[in-house]
Amino acid sequence: MRAPDPYKSCPEPAPEQGPRLRWSRRRCPGVPARWGGGCCEDLPCLTPGGGSPSAELEPREHQEALSEDDLYCRCLSRTLCHTGTPVTVGFFAPCGHRLFSLLDKVTGFMREEMAQREAAELRRSHQRPRSPEGWGLLQALWYLAFYKPIITEGHLRRKNIEFIFIRFSAWQYAGCDKLWAGLVTTLCDNIRHHFGALPLSVYHVMGTRPRFASGFSQKEWVLKRGTCLKLWAMLFVLAAGLSVLLVALLVPGIKENHALKVVGSAITSLSGSGLVLGAFSILKNLVVSEKQKIERLTNSERFATQLGFMSKVRSEVEALVDFLAFMEIFERRRLRVVLEITSLDLCYPEKVAGVLNAMNTLLSDANTPFIFILAVDPSVIVPCLEQTGCMKGLADNGYLYLNRTVSLPFSIPEMGARSRFQFLEAAIQTREDLMYRIITRNVERRRRAKCPHVPAATIGHRDADAEAVRCIHEAFHCLHDSSDPLSRYLPSSGAHVRRIVNTIPITLRLLLHRAGGCGAPVPRAAAAWVVLADQWPCRLNWALQCMEDAWQSQEEPGFGGRSLWSIFTEHVAELSALRQPLHNALSLDGDPELFQSFLQRDFPFTARDARVLLGVTVNLDHSIRHKMGLLRGLDRLQRAAAAPRVSRSVQCPHPE
Repeated sequence: MRAPDPYKSCPEPAPEQGPRLRWSRRRCPGVPARWGGGCCEDLPCLTPGGGSPSAELEPREHQEALSEDDLYCRCLSRTLCHTGTPVTVGFFAPCGHRLFSLLDKVTGFMREEMAQREAAELRRSHQRPRSPEGWGLLQALWYLAFYKPIITEGHLRRKNIEFIFIRFSAWQYAGCDKLWAGLVTTLCDNIRHHFGALPLSVYHVMGTRPRFASGFSQKEWVLKRGTCLKLWAMLFVLAAGLSVLLVALLVPGIKENHALKVVGSAITSLSGSGLVLGAFSILKNLVVSEKQKIERLTNSERFATQLGFMSKVRSEVEALVDFLAFMEIFERRRLRVVLEITSLDLCYPEKVAGVLNAMNTLLSDANTPFIFILAVDPSVIVPCLEQTGCMKGLADNGYLYLNRTVSLPFSIPEMGARSRFQFLEAAIQTREDLMYRIITRNVERRRRAKCPHVPAATIGHRDADAEAVRCIHEAFHCLHDSSDPLSRYLPSSGAHVRRIVNTIPITLRLLLHRAGGCGAPVPRAAAAWVVLADQWPCRLNWALQCMEDAWQSQEEPGFGGRSLWSIFTEHVAELSALRQPLHNALSLDGDPELFQSFLQRDFPFTARDARVLLGVTVNLDHSIRHKMGLLRGLDRLQRAAAAPRVSRSVQCPHPE
């Protein structure tokens, strides 16, 4: 019996659990009117009865279908369909088992998005995509040999995408000396297996790198005139040589002419040798794969010490990227290689740094179609990086090194009520029950795919996506507006700007899911919160940790209306006392004076706003806040132990 494909599983409906958030159209206390352009801000507010900020609020038809983890993974998958490549997603989650299940959810939602885009593009252009199989293989070989691909305006307008999912478990290659080579060879081997060995081998010999069109022409293929002329000339010379040789061998009276035989043999041999060499090169690339070439280079100690070692590996990767660009035009869709890197925190520090260096150098050139999903636990990977020699020049700060690698941080918050119920339900079921559920879901998915009408849920998703696009454009307009105070807080680093631009769509989509049709969030406030989390992660984490501790103790009834800045200033002395263990985290923050003006004057977020926005904050490393909570708890225990106690043996004096 064939094992079911884990990628084809979709989230199982679970009953709604836990308290609900109540939405009201009002302006939160302390929120300036300029945030919403004079409109009331539609932010969820907690009822006096409490309620978890991670509880989702959605339309009634989707409440039972999606858990909190499903919403996070769906928003990430939608964003990855629009994000430019290459992009490195920092998929940060503390629990290993939950991390793999979340990766499967992201993969499933990306496959659903891929199918929807394919159907929409077919309705728009009436052109079916091609694949290098069967008759398509002969077409691909014909185009590879005699045509040059052209990137046209029509190709750039195509919205259909094919994701090639590759999961790289670093633990499987932990025993080798060069773990980064295992990453590159896994990439090459999976792409070769996906498209077939023959097209890739022919491309190495006769393929041409795509070039951009000089105008608005829709012609995607141009004949290789030089190749055709050379081939015809070679065939003509070969035919002439064979004719001379046959005449010298068969015509009576000329058989004795030895010189004519030599000339005919020489012409035939020289012209035929070119064809034989081309066929031999294709056969060689067919037998010797890119994975074997790289393994041969890494195993050779003599070659590894030479200067051109990495350039040879890089040339293999560049040829692979050019082949993917060629196949994009042939298949009439965009291609994205999703490389999921797991179990990296189980390897030795030097090997972890080698994998990250390979991602930053070998695989991160401009316009490469790679999406890296780095699934790690920051609380484990950061100390691991700080033990390596690659941290020289970064003040031995693993957070800085990880920030330079990750261009789209995605921190998974704590598990919600519905997600806990799903995990509990899966834990008490047998393996056969889970397999039967996967089969029934696949049958239901095929039945819905064959249904001619468009379901109401799909129309609702389209409307929600249109609203999300409007909010995202409005948020980006705030970043571009020089008269807006928010533009003053944008970082000068291009890497940080890209992180902010990549994070804003996810944050707004999550806020729209929470709104559930009861009002759209303010894009400017969401963009400001993303900038705050990117520029001052340590100070914001400290303020959030102090806010959570105070909220749990319920010291003040009106604590939700307090500004986040007042909470931070109240506990800043405690942060100063812990500056030594939090030194690396504090070095991530920007200018402290700008932090003060941000929260005190321009964007005075309240504790209620912060608690709501915390559930959609994906660009903030939650492991820093967990470390702060541990340090605060230990400090309180130390102070409690040092407090003087009254001994029972001491008797109070009695008056005479």
